[in-house]
Order: sequence, then structure tokens, then C-alpha cells
Amino acid sequence: MALFSHHEQPASHQKRYITYHDQLDYGDSMQIYYKRWAALAALATLLLAGCGKDPEYPLHGGGSVVFDSADARWVIINYWAVWCAPCRKEIPELNQLAIDNADRMVLVGVNYDGVVGTELTQQMERLGVDFQTLLEDPRARWNLAKTDVLPETLVIDQHGELRHRLVGPQTLQSLSILLPERTED
Repeated sequence: MALFSHHEQPASHQKRYITYHDQLDYGDSMQIYYKRWAALAALATLLLAGCGKDPEYPLHGGGSVVFDSADARWVIINYWAVWCAPCRKEIPELNQLAIDNADRMVLVGVNYDGVVGTELTQQMERLGVDFQTLLEDPRARWNLAKTDVLPETLVIDQHGELRHRLVGPQTLQSLSILLPERTED
């Protein structure tokens, strides 16, 4: 019986680990490397191309809003709910604001409770909301936490930047003074 030291083992007992790389020659491994690099570069290009584009926010009843290209108009976003008494009081003022300032701003609402579909239509009719309502809350775009107080109104400039965050009921006058001056053509 032959004795082997713990360092010497017969070839039949030696473990050989063969990696995928060992099975390829240098040309094959370089080709795989370049394909992976090209795929990563293409993915990075796609990701970077989408970074500058502002998402579209769908509106109840169709259409959408893109905040950094609202026809060079400002956007006012009003958060409302049927259970909010101050909301019910300010909605007629907001409806008039939208009519009087259609040349320089777009007014959209957000149902605070996230109601959609037929129930949203019924709530809008019950409160007399004549302006469009967003189906998604856009506040994350400006890194804003959800407020516990209603009504809340956000004033967004023509570049999509948040200019004012107003908590409490607003009036036609209080919002009109925050909008840019009218320009004569």
C-alpha cells in the first residue's frame, strides 16, 4: 500500500475546476466582453435619454398634462375632497379663475382620496368642479409629502418648477396675484 503525504495526491484524486473562461480562447472572451460593454452602453443611453423628459399625468375624461410644457402657461393644482368644507367653498372661485385666466394658466385638480371612474365623476358633479382632475397625484415630482390639511394648492411655473405651496382655501384674487402678468401681443 502506497502512502501519500497530504500534499501529494494521485491524479485521479486531484480536483480540477474548469471555468467557463478556461474553455474559451482569448478571442471568444474579448468578443463576449465587447458585447456586454455595448449592451451596457446602449442601456445607459436609453436611461439618460429618458431622464430629461417630464412624465405625462393622465386626466379624468381623457388627455394628459406635462408640467414642463403646458403651452408656456402656468399650472395650478388644487387638492380637494367631498368631505372638505373649505374645498366646497373655494371651488366656485377656482372655476372662475380657470375661465378668467385661461390664457396664462391651466387649472387641474387632484381628488385627495384617490377616487377614480364613475365615483370621481359623481363627486366632481356634486361639488361643481368644472376643471379637469388628474388621475395620479404628481406631488412626488417635487418631492412633496402628502399634506394632512385641505385644501392644498400648488402653483407651477411654465418650466414645471414649483413656485408656491398654499395650504388652506384660496380665492380668485389670492391666486391671480401669483400668476405672471399678462403680455400684450
